[in-house]
Amino acid sequence: MDFTRLTDYLNTLEETYGVRGLDIKITREHDTVCRYMTGHSDYEGKTPVSARDLYDIFSCTKVITMVGVMQLVERGKIDLQAPLETYLPEFAYMRYATDFKVGQFPFAWPTERSPLAPARNKIYIHDLMSMTAGMSYDVAAKPILDVVRATNGEANTRQIVAAMAEMPLLCEPGAHYSYALGHDVLAAVVEVVTGMTFGEYMRENVFAPLGITEMYYQVPESERRRLSAQYAKDWDTGEIRPDDSMIYRITKNYESGGAGLATTVDEYSKVLEALANGGVGATGRRILTPDAISVMSRNWLTEAQMADFSLPGKPGYGYGLGVRTLMDGSKAKSPVGEFGWDGAAGAFSLIDPVNHVSLFYAQEILGMMEAYSEIHPTIRDLTYEALEL
Repeated sequence: MDFTRLTDYLNTLEETYGVRGLDIKITREHDTVCRYMTGHSDYEGKTPVSARDLYDIFSCTKVITMVGVMQLVERGKIDLQAPLETYLPEFAYMRYATDFKVGQFPFAWPTERSPLAPARNKIYIHDLMSMTAGMSYDVAAKPILDVVRATNGEANTRQIVAAMAEMPLLCEPGAHYSYALGHDVLAAVVEVVTGMTFGEYMRENVFAPLGITEMYYQVPESERRRLSAQYAKDWDTGEIRPDDSMIYRITKNYESGGAGLATTVDEYSKVLEALANGGVGATGRRILTPDAISVMSRNWLTEAQMADFSLPGKPGYGYGLGVRTLMDGSKAKSPVGEFGWDGAAGAFSLIDPVNHVSLFYAQEILGMMEAYSEIHPTIRDLTYEALEL
């Protein structure tokens, strides 16, 4: 295996895209076959990237959440085919915006002032997981802001998710794929069926079995200095500026199942490595069965929903339960069945259950669309060239 072409490419990312710092880890079976980091983790450009750096991984959180939820599906605690209202009655009667066009850009999220109609369809648990519930991603919606104010910024996961039930849907549940807050809602479902906070459940049932000690929904003050410097790309000017915002930790007590985690590359990779090896981590502990991984990683979208999913890109992929899944092997050098997801600041996860390969790449630039259309596919394909698979 020779990863020279991959590392040479990674060394171009600062000049080409403005990536100030990055870290990547690739495993096969339970062995690390490539680990490379370059750049700096501070705004001043004085501190080299290190394995101790914490990254806000945004939507790469969803892969981790799906592990916890699928455990509970296996144990009969959560039913994929059950209506959401079975667990959260506040979602029994939903409304949708009759004038919202899914997939049309630019757009404004619907509000109480939008033309609304009662939803005829129920939201099912699998809809939350496959982004077909019709929900939005409006974390600044009035019901959320109201409960934050009413609790002086101390609302917990159940309280914030209850506020989400008051937000208008974008469409009838099940009609379209729309990237949304469904995985945050699932965190509340986990709390209902386990009697634990979402974080407690995940630490006991996912993190601890894999030897993970540094995966945070709320970063402790003592560890905040380890957060890698985060930036944002201005869509109009292309300028990349410091931006340490993290809008998905809505309150100090909220644990976001969709975008809340901060962790290191090593710690996150422990989950990917387990999923790539039939659900068994390097510790020898099982977190999921192969059957559960198969259910999670197959395409769940209908033809109409696939049309929505395909609009932003990801050629060759469909969408499973919280993950993209490769359906057309001619579009990538990874095999059909490869799955994973990415994050708003450019993180990228890949799980290959065929060859038992995992890959996690971390960078921290919000709004850089080239990360998804150019950087991630190139990293993927150069990895498989190096692996000679």
